[in-house]
Amino acid sequence: MTATERRLELQNQAARASGSLPPLLLAAERVASTVAQGVHGRRRVGQGETFWQFRRYEAGDAASAIDWRQSAKSRHLFVRETEWEAAQSAWLWRDTSPSMQYSSDRNLTTKAARADLLLLGLSLLLMRAGERFALLGSARQARSGRLAFDRIADHMLRTAEEAESLPPYRPLPRYAQVILLGDFLSPPDDVAARIAALAAHGVNGLILQIVDPAERDLPFRGRIRFEGFENEGNTVLGRVQSARDAYRSKFTRHCEALQDVARRTGWVYQQHSTDRSPESALLNLYTALVPQHSVG
Repeated sequence: MTATERRLELQNQAARASGSLPPLLLAAERVASTVAQGVHGRRRVGQGETFWQFRRYEAGDAASAIDWRQSAKSRHLFVRETEWEAAQSAWLWRDTSPSMQYSSDRNLTTKAARADLLLLGLSLLLMRAGERFALLGSARQARSGRLAFDRIADHMLRTAEEAESLPPYRPLPRYAQVILLGDFLSPPDDVAARIAALAAHGVNGLILQIVDPAERDLPFRGRIRFEGFENEGNTVLGRVQSARDAYRSKFTRHCEALQDVARRTGWVYQQHSTDRSPESALLNLYTALVPQHSVG
């Protein structure tokens, strides 16, 4: 398959994935409901008064939140946000690069589909806990309630997104939380640079590396042709099992390097394989966020 044919196939896969979002919403509701039975809510610790920024009024904001003095200076309405309001927010991102479309077995979901499911499931849990959340890089403010969830679902359904293998950098308030979902097959130094840019401003985060079991174990035998998803070219191995030990060792070192990136910045690293249940991944993901708040 040529590079052009491969790109067309990936475009078709993306179109099919977008068209399946309504069933995905139902699946996310089911997964989130299952996980919600096993976790406690996240309780806020109080509201601060330190000013952070003015922002444009958006549909869904309370009229009482409008700063009329600032609004009188222009033709737009502005809302005054405090540091606490801005900090108590979760910013979600998932990898949209072509490598996420990989699945080693027709009975396994792609990494992209699993990332979408977990992102929506986590959004539902945050919504039910009364948290403020948004997609990182979507140019939307963090919001709470159904409006915040609907914005994320609508963005995933309607927006033609560029392929991103690394999260975008966006200045976030100190103590905000960032949750990143992807395969993180980029060089660890590149991942570290993006994480460091966020962590330098006091932002906490969690990295969930989503892998296909074949990427971890290399279970193939005999002569295999490997095709790159992102213009890496093709590689043919006559006896793939002869390279298995070396491959597994290299993959393990890569994952350990990602763990080290998280450890150096005080972030959390988790790994999830697509042959495992999404409920267990979502439970681990959500409970990892709880210690930063009181639990009730």
